[in-house]
Amino acid sequence: MDLKSFLKKHSLKEGSLVEVKKGTSLLKGTIVPSSDSGILVLKLGSGYNVGVKLDEIKEVKKQGQGKAVGKAKPVLPKANQSLPKISLIHTGGTIAARVDYARGAVSWHTTPEDLLSMYPELFEICNPKAVLLKSMASEDFRFKHFEAMAKAIEKEIKGGADGIILSMGTDNLAVASAAMAFIFESIPIPVIVIGSQRSSDRGSSDAFMNLICGARFATKTDFAGIAICMHGSTQDDKCAILPACKTKKLHASRRDAFKPVNAKPIAKVDFTSGNIEFLEKNYLKKSERKLIAKTKMEEKTGFLKVNVNMVPEQIEAFKGFKGLVIEGTGLGHMPLDTTDEATEIHKKIKKELQKLIDLGCVVAMTSTCLFGRVQMHVYSKQVELTKMGVLPGEDMLPETAFVKLAWLLGNYPKEKVKELMPKNLRGEISERNEIGEFEPGPENG
Repeated sequence: MDLKSFLKKHSLKEGSLVEVKKGTSLLKGTIVPSSDSGILVLKLGSGYNVGVKLDEIKEVKKQGQGKAVGKAKPVLPKANQSLPKISLIHTGGTIAARVDYARGAVSWHTTPEDLLSMYPELFEICNPKAVLLKSMASEDFRFKHFEAMAKAIEKEIKGGADGIILSMGTDNLAVASAAMAFIFESIPIPVIVIGSQRSSDRGSSDAFMNLICGARFATKTDFAGIAICMHGSTQDDKCAILPACKTKKLHASRRDAFKPVNAKPIAKVDFTSGNIEFLEKNYLKKSERKLIAKTKMEEKTGFLKVNVNMVPEQIEAFKGFKGLVIEGTGLGHMPLDTTDEATEIHKKIKKELQKLIDLGCVVAMTSTCLFGRVQMHVYSKQVELTKMGVLPGEDMLPETAFVKLAWLLGNYPKEKVKELMPKNLRGEISERNEIGEFEPGPENG
């Protein structure tokens, strides 16, 4: 029996208050939505959710029915037409979520008015417009979604927006930011990408602060281009404005999870005072420059992480791909040498890699080491990889190199791709890496 049939049989529905007997345990809670048709999910009185397999339920008794929370008509402050026009393009994530207390689950807003009603303080900073593009988790992003984001940004700019705030889930926020940076070859206004590590129903949510600081930066500075705005510390004091192509999410849950790698923040925004301090002096400024967007990305672009005990089938899987980014070890290594019987298989790995390159696949090497850069002429193995046709990824983050290669392959012929891949186009490659950029400590989580 599936969940739908189970609920019908017992005259239950989402929001029903029930008592469930499982083995010797008695569970009391509210039925909330379940993504598994074989599991009944309850919101307990403690606030935690628990899933119970239907075939383990001995008895279920209905205790009552929770009242659905009525959806009030959103009341919006009056817009000040003299303030800068900021378009908030929402693609999903917790910034537009609220808890439905009858069901005990998060519900998503479905209209622009709903979204703006959550953050009326925006109206004191700008003349906001909300555009709900998607309602999805960022781990589900595909290249087509990046294309949709870019087209939405382009539309808002042509419609007169003075700035864009692009909101999304945090898991692939940095990757999406890098993709936007490559897609927009030229852009006259700021596009600030924000997210939230903590859901908006929690007292420790960072959604509001990230949004407000992002809006302040977009309206009160001369910055133009793509940047990220997220918490700069675990406190509610400052947000960091981070470079789109040099930032990585380094912690699963901390609010200051996003850090620049081989780079420094562009600026810091003080949440209380509103003061903005630029740390990077060399940045693109608002101008009359033309809007140029190239949204195509090559679907047949692969990503391979080097691991112990690799097999040639891992390389062979990318047959027919037009591009491949390898996340190697150290200075850009992968298993190629044969030193004993166990490593004989490395000959096949090398053979499959060479075959892939000979078939026309553009291959670039990056490193799993976040700091420092790939060096393709230090060890004989890297020299061999270079001779095979593997391009150096310099100090690009592997994910940034991935979206860069996909974008290049989508817009340029192969020979031009091979020329541009090792070159700095959007700040993704540092001219050199300073020793002081690597300073591990407690603040890095």
